[in-house]
Amino acid sequence: MNLEYETLKLKRHGKHVLIVFLDRPDFANALNTQMGLDLRDLWRDLYVDQEDVRCVILTGAGTKAFCAGGDLKERNGMTDEQWQRQHAIFEQAILTMLDVPTPIIVACNGAAYGGGCEFVLAADFAYGSETAKLALTEVTLGIMPGAGGTQFLPRAVGIRRAKEFLLTGTPCSADEAKEWGIFNKVCKDSDLLNEAITTAERIASNAPISIKQAKKALNVSTQVDLKNGYAFEIEAYNRMVPTEDRQEGIRAFNEKRQPEYKGK
Repeated sequence: MNLEYETLKLKRHGKHVLIVFLDRPDFANALNTQMGLDLRDLWRDLYVDQEDVRCVILTGAGTKAFCAGGDLKERNGMTDEQWQRQHAIFEQAILTMLDVPTPIIVACNGAAYGGGCEFVLAADFAYGSETAKLALTEVTLGIMPGAGGTQFLPRAVGIRRAKEFLLTGTPCSADEAKEWGIFNKVCKDSDLLNEAITTAERIASNAPISIKQAKKALNVSTQVDLKNGYAFEIEAYNRMVPTEDRQEGIRAFNEKRQPEYKGK
C-alpha cells in the first residue's frame, strides 16, 4: 500500500489502525481532482491488500474543516466535458470507498459540506467534533449531490428529514447530526481523534475476518429483504467456521486471556 500521496497524509497508529488525513488545510481540505485520484487509489489499494490494517480513520488536516466539498476555484471555467471527467473520478473514489472490506470511521473535525458531507455519510459510521457543521449545499449552486448523498442520507436520517436537509441546503449542527443519526457521537474538539482511535483499536482487536464478513452482511441488510439478508448472513457466518481465528477465540475464552487474532 502506498503511503505517499499529494493531497493525503497517512499515519499508522499501532499495528492495525490507519489514520488518513485529507491534507489541503489551506483550502479547507476541498476536493480537487488530485484528491479524488488519491482517494480512489487509496481505497483501491485497501480493497486489494489491507496489509494488516484492520480499521481506518478518515479525518481532515488542520482544525477548521473536515472537507469543504468540491474545490470551486478549480472548477471555475471548466467545460462541461472537463466537469464530467472530474466528477467521474469522484464517483470512483466513493464507489471504491464503499468496497473497502475494512471498517472506515470518519472523525469529522469541522465543516463538512457537499462532497465532504457525502464522505461522512459513506463511511461505516462517524464521530463529530462539537464545532462540526454539515450541509449538502449543491442545490444552492445549480447542481445536486452526486457522490451518493441522495442515497446515503435517507438511509441515515429517513426520507422526510433527508428531503428537508438536501432541498434547502441549510447546514446542521453537530448535535443535530447526532440526533438525526449521521453522527454516532459528538466529542470535544480536542478529544475527537482520540475517541475515534479508541473505537478503532477496539474494532482492530477483534477477529479481522469476522469484522469484514459482518460488515458485508450489515451492508446487505439495507439492500434486500429479511430472508435473503439472513441467507447472506449464514453464508458469511460459515466463512468463520474453518478459520484459525475461530479456534483461537474459543481457546482464549476458556483460558481466560486476550485472543491473538491473525486473520487466518
